[in-house]
Amino acid sequence: MQSGNQTSVSHFILVGLHHPPQLGVPLFLAFLIIYLLTVSGNGLIILTILVDIRLHRPMYWFLCHLSFLDLTISSAIVPKMLSGFLLDSRIISFGGCVVQLFSFHFLGCTECFLYTLMAYDRFLAICKPLHYATIMTRSVCNYLALGTWIGGTIHSLFQTSFIFRLPFCGPNRVDYFFCDIPAVLRLVCADTTINELVTFVDIGFLALTCFMLILTSYGYIVAAILRIRSADGRRNAFSTCAAHLTVVIVYYVPCTFIYLRPGSQEPLDGVVAVFYTVITPLLNPIIYTLRNKEMKAALRRLGGLTEAQPC
Repeated sequence: MQSGNQTSVSHFILVGLHHPPQLGVPLFLAFLIIYLLTVSGNGLIILTILVDIRLHRPMYWFLCHLSFLDLTISSAIVPKMLSGFLLDSRIISFGGCVVQLFSFHFLGCTECFLYTLMAYDRFLAICKPLHYATIMTRSVCNYLALGTWIGGTIHSLFQTSFIFRLPFCGPNRVDYFFCDIPAVLRLVCADTTINELVTFVDIGFLALTCFMLILTSYGYIVAAILRIRSADGRRNAFSTCAAHLTVVIVYYVPCTFIYLRPGSQEPLDGVVAVFYTVITPLLNPIIYTLRNKEMKAALRRLGGLTEAQPC
């Protein structure tokens, strides 16, 4: 495989989502509304958790991280997509493409680790309630959260450097709406078999490991919940865990569809990618606020709809 400074491409052209020209403005407005709702919804969750002392607990600290990740993932992708719809501005510099690919995989991998950490937190809270406070201390919580960000950084640095060390010497049309591994690899002027294999193994191993850890945690959680005698206790525990499990499924299914098929060029790939880059960051705050009584109460207090009581 060739490598080195053989790049003659200074920029890429993002083909974007395939659509009739007359749908450019309607699609721009639709995605703009989704983006604004995503930013405001996740921003509201972050603000609520920061200002409400009742939510200063590991579960909500991790949720604060998740909302920040959703907000930034959407911000790394959607603004450039919007400019393509309205201004037909589809050019992205070589450096911009590198930054976008790195940012997306850094944030996405960090989110993958965070989901696993959130499942472990629920496992401790429900299966080991007497030891929860001594195990999940503030410092432990901070170190675990920091570990997810460091893990995401290492993963993304590896993937990004492994791709952009290859020569780009000809075609520069990215048949996608953002710079992502499968689409960029098709433009490389060299054999990409090893890269596709590494992408499959690396992302597949990380996703499968995290998903199995999450399933294991929830296996113990379900067994513990079924032993709760109180119907209200079982309902509250299931309600809290159902929100997280729903978000995990919504996140993992589309990612598995895309990254475990790195050589695929099916039109459906773009639709699936829109779901986990644009729709999922919007759904997360909705799912967590609708299924979590404490979050709904905190949002009402933040809006002044109920009078805050002392802790």
